[in-house]
Amino acid sequence: MRAVLLGVLSVLGVAMPPPVAVAQQTAAQPKIGFFVTSVGLGRGANLGGLQGADAHCQKLAASAGAGDRKWQAYLSQIGSGGQPNYNARDRIGAGPWYNAKGVLIAQSVDALHSDKNNLNKTTALTERGDVVNGRGDTPNRHDILTGADAKGMIIPGNYINSTCGNWVRWFGEGSAMVGHHDREGGGESGTSWNSAHPTKGCAQSDLEASGGAGLFYCFAVN
Repeated sequence: MRAVLLGVLSVLGVAMPPPVAVAQQTAAQPKIGFFVTSVGLGRGANLGGLQGADAHCQKLAASAGAGDRKWQAYLSQIGSGGQPNYNARDRIGAGPWYNAKGVLIAQSVDALHSDKNNLNKTTALTERGDVVNGRGDTPNRHDILTGADAKGMIIPGNYINSTCGNWVRWFGEGSAMVGHHDREGGGESGTSWNSAHPTKGCAQSDLEASGGAGLFYCFAVN
């Protein structure tokens, strides 16, 4: 029909305007701002301190195309030997944070540490959007290093017993507080994402024995 009309208008000397393209608008997926590390550093709870853990977050984020943001690990540090206290919750920015699939994890720090967060096995994904093994999987990797209490604060006491010496011990005595990314586990705090139980030790084998692999949470702070 259009061809016939064009022919008629051409004979009459009238130009036919070009067809108008209909723009299709699609909402852009939010930038990734949260992930569980796909791999640990392989040295148990020795992450090279907070600096080493942050560098690992940044490296993994860059490998997934999100290196333009500043990333830091959700880990607490207890003041010792000239090192200051750091609460895990104070290291992660203000939010909101989305996972690699564009799903909202939490709108703010307060929401993250409340029943309003959206953290579970299907949303606590790696930097590449993969599901992390949880309870019932082989191997179980649901223990996520945090060194924090349920509110994301430091756990008062000996820093060796909640942060494996501020994330530098991988042998000898010590332990680290972990959460369960899949929100599953026994005991009073088994369903806590950030403060479920202490590890059996600081070595890689100790972490694996209690259902972990030396993984931790990373958040974009800007």
